Parts: sequence; structure tokens; C-alpha cells
Amino acid sequence: MGVGHGHGHGNGGGPAAGHAGGRHRWRLAVSFVLIGGFFAVELVYGLLSGSLALLSDAGHMAADVVTLAAALVATKIAARPDSTGRRTYGSYRAEVFASGFAVLVMLGTAVYITVEALSRIGSDAEVSSTPMLVVGALGLVVNLIALVLLRAGAAESLNVKGAYLEVLADTAGSVGVIAAGVLIAATGRVVFDTVVALAIAIFVVVRALALGRQVLAVLGQHAPEGLDVDTVAGDLAAIDGVQNVHDLHLWTLTSGMHVATAHLVTGERADGHSVLDQARDLLRERHDIAHATLQVEPSTHVGCDEIGW
Repeated sequence: MGVGHGHGHGNGGGPAAGHAGGRHRWRLAVSFVLIGGFFAVELVYGLLSGSLALLSDAGHMAADVVTLAAALVATKIAARPDSTGRRTYGSYRAEVFASGFAVLVMLGTAVYITVEALSRIGSDAEVSSTPMLVVGALGLVVNLIALVLLRAGAAESLNVKGAYLEVLADTAGSVGVIAAGVLIAATGRVVFDTVVALAIAIFVVVRALALGRQVLAVLGQHAPEGLDVDTVAGDLAAIDGVQNVHDLHLWTLTSGMHVATAHLVTGERADGHSVLDQARDLLRERHDIAHATLQVEPSTHVGCDEIGW
């Protein structure tokens, strides 16, 4: 009869050992303090100067604050041990939901900027360029510091990447504010304020949609990016003693935590323990899958047909 074997998480360091977002939580915290502190300054001077570009950047910075706060909360929840017994995979998906929230915040901010910019077309709004230049430059410095902090974690964690893209878009906004200030000071035409605001909105939408596709791929349990299902199946089938592989499923629990399940059909004389150990090591070392649930089925075993889904 078949031999079922459930390997552990393979982290050896507790529930958060393989948790990419948790390792970079301090980066989120420092960025949150920096951007949250500067938001009030930008909002006040945006109102005083009458600059839509500056106000839109302040609105985007407010979105940064909310997104970073959500990301911080998510990393805390993700690392929390489950006390209910119902969350068999823990709460790691909290980070993915936080990334989805970042997408919604970015799109909402872009819509607001666009509506405000279009409403100003043809109006005689007065814009002071000096506060735009000063505050825009200070905002750029704050955002660049936050970008440097978050960049290292963005490559590993979808949650941190959501915060990173938010700050990246806000950095572009600060550059836009400075450009608008220079153009208004040089030409006296406030239309540049509106043009820059619309450009910021477009940039935010593009970044939000790219992140949104990644979030949906994780929630839809697609095979992890860079992993080919046929290649993984072929590697497992090449293990000595394995005759066939079926019911192979690959997905991502959260950033840096890939999961696999598979049934391995073996010959009569195959060593089931050896097959399991080889399959586990192959998935971990060659395909970066630390958690795999593998079932060994002798070829003579009957009754384990592939299900329809």
C-alpha cells in the first residue's frame, strides 16, 4: 500500500524562520517614521502654496503612511503562532492581503489626483513655486532614504515590495513637484502644476497594476514565478525508483515560501524512504521549495487515481 509522508516546514527556526517580510520589518518601521513625519509638513505647505502637484504628492505620501502601517501590521500577524488550530498554514497570507491593500490605495490616490487635476483645467488657480521647490526637495530626500531601506527587502517579500513601490511612486511625485516648481517659476504658467499631477497619477497606476498582477497570482495559487511545473515533474520522475509523478501542485504561500504536493509512483523494489529524502532535497535545493508534502505509491497500489481538478 502507499506510504504517506509529511515533511515539516524544513526551516528549523520556528514559524517565522522562512518569513521574508519578518526579516525586513525594521526597514518598514524606519520608513514609516520618516514618511509619516514628513507628511504633515508637505500637507501644510501644499495648502499654503495652492499647488495641486504638492497636494497630490502629500496625498500620495498619506497613502504611503497607510500602506507602510498595513505592511507592518501584516508582518506582525504573519509571524504570530496560530492559537486556534484552524490556520494550518499560519497567517502568512496576511502579507499578501496587505500588498493587495497597497494596490487599492495606490489606485484610489491616482483617481483622486486625476479628478482634481482635470477640475483645474481652465481655472485661474494661483500657485507659489518657492514652497513647491523647498518642500519637494525635502520630500525627495526623505523618499530616497526610505527607498534605500526598502529596496533590499522588496526583492524577497511581496509585502515589502508593495511598500517599496508606493514610496517609489512618491519619489517620482517629489521629482515632479520640483520640476513643476521650476517650470512655474521660469514661465509663470500654472498649467505645469496640472500636467505634473496627471503624470504622477499615470505613474502610480502603472506601478499599482504591476503589483496587482503579482498579488492575484499568489491568491490564485499560480505556480511560483520562475518555476516550471513540467520541469519539476521531470526532475522528480528522474529520481531512482520513481516510475511516474502525478497530482503535482506548486504554489506560493507568501513571499519566499513556496509549497508543493505530489504523488510519486515507485517500482516494487524501490526504497520509499530514500525516494522521499531525494525528492525533498531536490525540491529544496534545486527549486527552492522548503515545504513539500509527498506521497509514495507502489506501482501495484490501486485506488489513487488523479482527481478531476
